[in-house]
Amino acid sequence: MTELETASHPERLRRVAIDPLSRVEGHGKVTLLLDEHNRVHQARLHIVEFRGFEAFIVGRPYWEVPVMVQRLCGICPVSHHLAASKALDVALGIGAIPRTAEVMRRLMHYGQIMQSHALHFFYLSSPDLLFGFDSDASRRNIAEVAAAHPEIARQGVLLRRYGQEVIRLTAGKRVHGTGSVPGGVNRRLSRDERDDLAAQLPQMIDWCERAVDLAASLYARNQPRYERFGSFESSLLSIVRADGAMDLYDGALRVRNAHGHVILDAANVQRYLDVIEEETRPWSYMKFPYLRALGREAGWYRVGPLARVQNCDFIPTPRAEARRGQFVAGGVVHATLAYHWARMIEMLHAIEVIAQLLDDEAALLDELTAPLPADRPARREGVGVIEAPRGTLIHHYTIGDDDLITRCNLLVATTHNNQAMNEAVRAVARDEFDGREVTENLLNHIEVAIRAYDPCLSCATHALGRMPLQVTLVDAAGQAIDCVSRGSDGQFERTAA
Repeated sequence: MTELETASHPERLRRVAIDPLSRVEGHGKVTLLLDEHNRVHQARLHIVEFRGFEAFIVGRPYWEVPVMVQRLCGICPVSHHLAASKALDVALGIGAIPRTAEVMRRLMHYGQIMQSHALHFFYLSSPDLLFGFDSDASRRNIAEVAAAHPEIARQGVLLRRYGQEVIRLTAGKRVHGTGSVPGGVNRRLSRDERDDLAAQLPQMIDWCERAVDLAASLYARNQPRYERFGSFESSLLSIVRADGAMDLYDGALRVRNAHGHVILDAANVQRYLDVIEEETRPWSYMKFPYLRALGREAGWYRVGPLARVQNCDFIPTPRAEARRGQFVAGGVVHATLAYHWARMIEMLHAIEVIAQLLDDEAALLDELTAPLPADRPARREGVGVIEAPRGTLIHHYTIGDDDLITRCNLLVATTHNNQAMNEAVRAVARDEFDGREVTENLLNHIEVAIRAYDPCLSCATHALGRMPLQVTLVDAAGQAIDCVSRGSDGQFERTAA
């Protein structure tokens, strides 16, 4: 990663920090290094929290994993729940799950897409979009949106509630449910539950269409500003269906380059490590993935709604496909703030898919799980990939002979977008900070760029080397008598008392 400029006298630089970032899931900060003329010399997004799931999943029975990994996050637990289940299906040698199980899992997933997209757009980002990036900080919240735009706020709340209700009925709970298990699911819909969800569909579809209209109109009204703001060219990665259609539950990996040309297609998700490599950097607990074929410098990419809407050949639901056509009519869209428009197109697609699934009688049948194969696979290893609300999510597990997990690797959506978010931070810093007095409103511009990616920072964190640790021994009087510290490189140092 290149910095904006190398300072000849770094000791003269002033450090400005945005800590913590607001209206995002998890904990992070941004640091800027400015000279005496307020010129930006460095801009970085730091992820400062840590999750140890890849370590403490190891040694647990495989059947516990789909429930355990949900604790990564309270916003997108369904995505981890399903990715883990899909990976374990493969590791156990289960070739296909019953149709009822697939319908239930897909309902769960598209309910998750719907509620998460509604949460992000209406609760977290709409204050910036409706009031403007430079509006007073006291206005930039959902309460002020409800006061100024009560119908918009109401629609956002009720759209999210519907998505959560779909999750509750398919997973057992709105948050951290248990509905998906290796080999299938453990519940189905009753006819009354199905009919109640179906009765609300016309209203939900109408509100989703209005949400796309709102996002598209905001983009059109501010197009010159939005197209410049934090924008840059990048490759796009997602999974797509075998016929090139958008499929947020299952598919193969596809990559388009910045000019819109497909440079990787139909890549088997079980071999994702042939496609993607990760590197670490000493100032963040989040990894930096890149495409092996293009290398560290040129191989980074974006995932999520902006990538998916353009990476697929078509969306297999009519209303969302019509809106996708409008989105891509002018060629490849690289604007960071176009994420919001693409996100609402996906929310419309999600409610259309939910409608199709509720019309499938398989949702009411009793065949919920596939039996374990008679012959155990020689190597019980599997990869589960799903398009989570924020982008491509990969779970990779190996199961030992004792049915305990021996290896776990998680590559989550926000990790894929790590380099892109740093690029957005630098683009905003370069275009809007250089030479200007730093104000709270100006700092909010950087947060606006990061929020567009809907980052889930708690999901994306990993340890670099060993966790830093400091232990101080004190006597009965409270005086320090010994102090030992361990750096992230694993080196110990004793400080004299």
